[in-house]
Formats: sequence, structure tokens, C-alpha cells
Amino acid sequence: MTARRTAAVAALGLAPLALLSLGTAPASAHGSMTDPVSRVSACFAEGPENPRSAACKAMVAAGGTQPLYDWNEVNIANAAGNHRQLIPDGKLCSAGRDKYKGLDLPRADWPSSPLAPGSHTFRYKATAPHKGSFALYITKDGYDPSKPLSWADLEAEPFATATDPKLANGAYTFTGDVPARSGRHLVYSIWQRSDSPEAFYTCSDVVFGKDDGGSPAAPTASAPSEQDIEEGAEQSTVDHGGHGGDGHSPEPGPTAAEAETKADGPGSGHGEGGHGQSGGDDGGSTPEVLGEGGPTPVAQAGGEEHLAETGGGTGTAYLAGGGAAVLAAGAGTLFLLGRRRSSRAGARHGG
Repeated sequence: MTARRTAAVAALGLAPLALLSLGTAPASAHGSMTDPVSRVSACFAEGPENPRSAACKAMVAAGGTQPLYDWNEVNIANAAGNHRQLIPDGKLCSAGRDKYKGLDLPRADWPSSPLAPGSHTFRYKATAPHKGSFALYITKDGYDPSKPLSWADLEAEPFATATDPKLANGAYTFTGDVPARSGRHLVYSIWQRSDSPEAFYTCSDVVFGKDDGGSPAAPTASAPSEQDIEEGAEQSTVDHGGHGGDGHSPEPGPTAAEAETKADGPGSGHGEGGHGQSGGDDGGSTPEVLGEGGPTPVAQAGGEEHLAETGGGTGTAYLAGGGAAVLAAGAGTLFLLGRRRSSRAGARHGG
């Protein structure tokens, strides 16, 4: 066998290994709190084009329907734990992103979830799972939902935390002890990835006992169903196929003084396209490459999967592009080898 043929065959042998290596990149992460239901989840479940509640209608009026179709992407790509430095007061629910500014509207009639003091099982819908930690904060006594939410409105320490919780039925579940409260309050969640500086944020409106803050009384929040998620996926600009051009290398967060102007800059999020896209009204963020692959499939209904075991996944878009290129190269090599072999055989018979 000639050196050229040996190299060609070796390339073919390496093709499956190349495809395999594409599937070892870490997954992207997306999701939102569904127990208690986050604002964005509740409004998405009502229907982006025609929400029922006054608060969700106001959100759409402020920022359009796209934020609801992208309900699982309220994030900062390079947060790296600098949440208070990056997110200004009054913009906690949007994570400082102009795209989601409608979530910051100070109102006492957001759809809410009933909550009681004591042990509670929290659920966080994961449309793309990943390693990381959760921290849940609750508003202090005297919280006024008619005023913009500030960091000072939240207790200084989280009342519930979880690191790499289990993934069951497509949601992270973990328990925490809810402090005693009365009336309308808010639970603020931070999901900080441990393998990336990216973090996700949610605001969940909750009511302890009787809701005396809404006028008229706020409706009960509902989490989006699997059908809601499936039907809305076609309108979503969040790409779970990998970060592509959306992520950002870890950088020091801006100072508090800079946060206001930088909150919607290149480090604030994925851009309107979630991954590898930009546009819409999110400040025109410039994408940068984080160098990550695609998502790990979420556990099937009735199944259970540990978050720590979901670090590797096959990037659909990456695999389709890179894998197709490898397979095409291999097929081309086989074709050339076959033609050379036939021509040589013909020459020998003719001579």
C-alpha cells in the first residue's frame, strides 16, 4: 500500500473519532423557575401573542413578544458571581438586559404562586441542563411591589441553596426552608454555572396567606406546559445547539458605577439570538466565542439524571456542520480510491 493510500485510509479511520470528539464539549444551560412560577414563565404560559393578565400585557407592551418566546434565557453570559455589581437596582428581574425590561415593571398584580413558611420543594425547568449552583433570596418584611425591586429589598443571605441538584422530569428539584412572611413577596433566584461564568436569573411573585397587595387581585401563576414549550420553540431565538458566537470569555465585572452603562453591552448575554445571533432590542451586543458545545439531552419524562453527569453532550449544530464535513471528506476519499483501483485494474488487463 502506497504512503498516499495509507494516509487516506488512516483519515477514514479517524473520522469516527473526530465525530466522537465533537460530542465531548460541555452543554449550554437554559431554564427558569416553575415552582414558584417565575414572571417570564407565567407570561409565556398565558400566551405571548395574547396574554390574559394585565401585568403580562404590560410586559409585552414594554418589550414585545420575543422576550416571552425566549423565556428561558434571562441571563448574563460573563457574570462569574458578580451579580450585584453587574445588575443595577430596579433591573433585577431583567438581569439588566433591555430585552427583558418588561419584567422589571413595578406592579402589585403580577401572576403569583401561593407559598407557605417551612420546607418547600423548588422546581427549575431545565431546557438545557448543566452543572452549577442555585441561590434563592426572598424579599424583606415591608416589601412594596409597587416600587422597583432593589438589592436592598432582598435578604442579604439566600434562604435556600443547592449545588448540582438532581434533574427529574426535565426539572431541577431541591428543598429549602421558606422564612415566615405575610402577604405579597418575591423570590429571586440565581443559577450560576460552575463550568462557565454564565448565570441565569428569575423573579417569582409569591403570596403568603391572603394577597392584599393587588388591585384587582392578581391571578394565580401557571407554569408553561410541555406543549406550550414545544409550540413556542419555533418562535424562540434561543439556540440550544451550542454557544457558537454568543458566549464571552471570563472577564472582570464592571464596577457598580459602570454597571448601568455596561449591563446591555457585550458581556450582558447571548444577544437576541441566544447563541450566535444578535438583533432585536437588546443593546446590539457583540458576540464573542466561549468555545462550548451543544446541550446534553434533558432526562425523559419519568426519568432521573444527576446534574453532575450532564457535562458532556452532542452539539447539534456543531455536529451537523463539523460532522458532515468529516463524513463528506471520508466519502470523497473512498470514491477516489475506488476510481484509482478500477483504472489500475483496467490497465493491467489491457496490457
